[in-house]
Amino acid sequence: MTPLQEVMDMAIRVMLKRWVPADKEKDLVTLITELRSLASKQPGYISGETMRHVSNPEEYLVISTWDSLEDWEKWIASPPRKALQDKIDALLGRKTTYDIYHYPEKRFFKADPSDYLERSSSKS
Repeated sequence: MTPLQEVMDMAIRVMLKRWVPADKEKDLVTLITELRSLASKQPGYISGETMRHVSNPEEYLVISTWDSLEDWEKWIASPPRKALQDKIDALLGRKTTYDIYHYPEKRFFKADPSDYLERSSSKS
């Protein structure tokens, strides 16, 4: 089994980066809201969030979580998504970049809830 086949059934997170000039922000928000609305109706979609870089306000990061790589690939190939993505890329004058991540099979660190409770109560 190839590494790609191994992750096909694992939950993934897709990091999408966009650079948004201030004068395009309002139009972009309208388009990504529409895009997220469509995505939320797709099989395998779990969640999405949009963040803005702290020191570079023109850089946006969208984190999209999917049940599997296969679900993401079906979504990214869908004509309605492609049409909206083309509008976004045309508005911004550059292509959106995508990086796809999955959780390692072995978790290297697992927080113990009691550690958190202990730390948070000591702050009071």
